[in-house]
Amino acid sequence: MGMLLISKIHEEYPDQMILTFSVFPSPKVSNTIVGPYNTPLSMHQLMENANKCMVLDNEVLYDICFCMLKLTTSSFGDLNHLISATMSGVTCCLHFSGQLNSDLRKLAVNLIPFPRLHFFMIGFTSLSQGSQQYRALTVSEFT
Repeated sequence: MGMLLISKIHEEYPDQMILTFSVFPSPKVSNTIVGPYNTPLSMHQLMENANKCMVLDNEVLYDICFCMLKLTTSSFGDLNHLISATMSGVTCCLHFSGQLNSDLRKLAVNLIPFPRLHFFMIGFTSLSQGSQQYRALTVSEFT
């Protein structure tokens, strides 16, 4: 359903940049049986219709919750908090003016060497729990 929507948006607005944040399933933490089938079936549509695809690994999101944030159980709210923080960081060039990468098109020109190589892994630091606004960080946590 999501790929059909992206395809229709690409047909209707071919000059607009389409940025996706795709959560790829993991066999260790899969919630659905059809997750492994959806990924290869949607890859072709992402290559053809999306201009930039930010890849989020479901297993890595759970590992961040348990290992880095020291949560005993993780909920979808915790995972959504991590995803929303990274989405905000990627799209901050749209919210705040700057000299470099002031829009998504310039960001694509600087990062994509070939049109089909538009899949990016996202890195983010200084993570905190959704209920925690601030926390003290050490140098080893940044590196």
